[in-house]
Amino acid sequence: MRFLSMIRINENSGLRPSEKLMSDMGKLLEEVTKAGVMLDTAGLRPTSEGVRVRLSHGKISVVDGPFTEAKEVIGGYAVMETKSMEEAIHWTTRFLKVHGDEWDITCEVRQMETHPEPA
Repeated sequence: MRFLSMIRINENSGLRPSEKLMSDMGKLLEEVTKAGVMLDTAGLRPTSEGVRVRLSHGKISVVDGPFTEAKEVIGGYAVMETKSMEEAIHWTTRFLKVHGDEWDITCEVRQMETHPEPA
C-alpha cells in the first residue's frame, strides 16, 4: 500500500533545521530507503514563493503567496510503500522523533488510491 505523509508546519515559527537535525534526518532517510519503504520525499519552499490556483464556479483565479490566512502549511512530504497503515505510522513517528523537543509539527498520513494497470 502507498501512503502520503504530509508534514504540516508553522512556517512563521522562525525555526530552521540544525546541522544535527539534517545529519540525523539523512541517517533516517537512508535507513527507510534501504528498507524499501521510501519512494520519494522532499521539503517544500516557503509559501511566499508559491501560488494558489483555484477553480470556483467555473472561474480560475491565481493568488500569489504568502498565504497569511493559513496557520499551518505543508512543509514537505513523503511517499511510502508499506504493508499497512500501522507501518506507515511507525515510520512517520520515527521522522517526527528525529526533530526533538523544540519543533511543533504534524504529519497527516493518508493512503493513496491505486489505479488498475491498463490492459
